[in-house]
Amino acid sequence: MSEKLPVVAGTPGAPDDSPAAWRLLSTLAVAGALAGLLLVVVFQATDPAIQAHRARVLAEAVDEVLGGPERYETLFLVDGEFTPDPVDVDTLGLERVYQGYDAQGRPLGIAIEGGEPGFQDVIGLIFGYDPTSGHVLGMKVLESKETPGLGDKIEKDSVFVSRFMGVLAPLLGVKRGAGRGVEGEVEMITGATISSRTVIDIINHRLEELEDALKAYEGGVGR
Repeated sequence: MSEKLPVVAGTPGAPDDSPAAWRLLSTLAVAGALAGLLLVVVFQATDPAIQAHRARVLAEAVDEVLGGPERYETLFLVDGEFTPDPVDVDTLGLERVYQGYDAQGRPLGIAIEGGEPGFQDVIGLIFGYDPTSGHVLGMKVLESKETPGLGDKIEKDSVFVSRFMGVLAPLLGVKRGAGRGVEGEVEMITGATISSRTVIDIINHRLEELEDALKAYEGGVGR
């Protein structure tokens, strides 16, 4: 029977229980705990400001795509129907849209968010929609990393953005000069057809997804 050789400290596989090693481990543990605590403190300190900023950006975007409503309310999608006051439901993960009203309390339209991959990254936007007439009321890009000078024209080119005001859905993207005067046509940006087509697709897809719920909402436009 062969004997097992004793493991000598400092050799590969041997535990290092020297005071210096324990001090190093303790220092690392304390540093890790302090770093974690610092992250929590910074998050708690900055999160209210971040959320407030997001709320302002959203309010300004809703105002823009709905043409300046007097007020708006959030509608949550629950069991296929929109409601402003979900009961016993956590609204955090719910689909939501924003309905605007004029000074007399009449509904003006519904603002809807959406996003899909563009040429570089996900394009996020919000658009206004009138379920009664079927017209898009306006569009605003909220998030984009498209190519500067080309793809970013989807948010910087005022002519392109204006083409979404009062256009009938579903939208049809056409190349410059190729339009036939059909309702719903939106002329895309030369050199940025992928980005501009993505904007059109986002709007069409979101309206397809929410079509039944928008029609069924009792507090909807024109009711």
